[in-house]
Amino acid sequence: MAMAWFWKKGKAAQPAEQAVGGQAAAGETAEAEGDSAESSVKAAAAPATTASSEPILLVKGVERSFPVGGQQLHVLKGIHMELRERQLVMLKGRSGSGKTTLLNLIGGLDLPTKGEIIFRDRPIHTWSDDRRTQIRRKEIGFIFQSFALMPLLSAWENVELSLRMAGVPRSQWKERVKHCLELVGLGKRMHHRPYEMSGGEQQRVAIAKAIAHRPSLILADEPTAELDSQMGAQVMNVFQDIIQTEQMTICMTTHDPTILEVADHVYEMVDGKFISG
Repeated sequence: MAMAWFWKKGKAAQPAEQAVGGQAAAGETAEAEGDSAESSVKAAAAPATTASSEPILLVKGVERSFPVGGQQLHVLKGIHMELRERQLVMLKGRSGSGKTTLLNLIGGLDLPTKGEIIFRDRPIHTWSDDRRTQIRRKEIGFIFQSFALMPLLSAWENVELSLRMAGVPRSQWKERVKHCLELVGLGKRMHHRPYEMSGGEQQRVAIAKAIAHRPSLILADEPTAELDSQMGAQVMNVFQDIIQTEQMTICMTTHDPTILEVADHVYEMVDGKFISG
């Protein structure tokens, strides 16, 4: 019987490789440019807070199939998992293993063929698309591999847009946008547009946008895949700061073994199933 395979923090199945330093993002200080990715990841690895004993999300026996050529393609095969408050959880696996499909189900972007998804004691797998959309706008934040920023809007305006969509009162926008951009280290780049920023800076704008409306759960699809090792390490540092200061849970997909030691739990997926040792 397939079981979830997870490691506790600092006990991954294989040690993190020494990350190769990349070019620092524009506007970064000389000291940040000199830090190695390895030291950045280790600095982030300290636990943020004590996680709650109650899970905020449960996945029970979830399966997902798609019709292909008159047959059913089974992408997810009996997934069981849980997410608890103030944790960083990683879904590890190769491309095509089902990680993104599972992330879409957790976020209510898709519905399972079989099984249950319970978010804060609510069975979102039984809800209509309109009802799930309201949950996504107010209680879940998404971070995409391609950043998903509006190219003609500044960093400030991109973050502000997420507050508008979530129905946050306009009187709260200025303070919240400023706080989120400073939290991700973009206090001096608030009014730059995406094409004026490095990849690492664009990803940090996407993170600020995802957390602006104060969701309890952040879902990130390969957030470090388009970044070099040093920029990826900086993103993981930002995630640790968010968990500590914003009291959020982050679930992300990855195939990068160098960042696993930062996670509270790592689930490894192969061919649509979590595998045991």
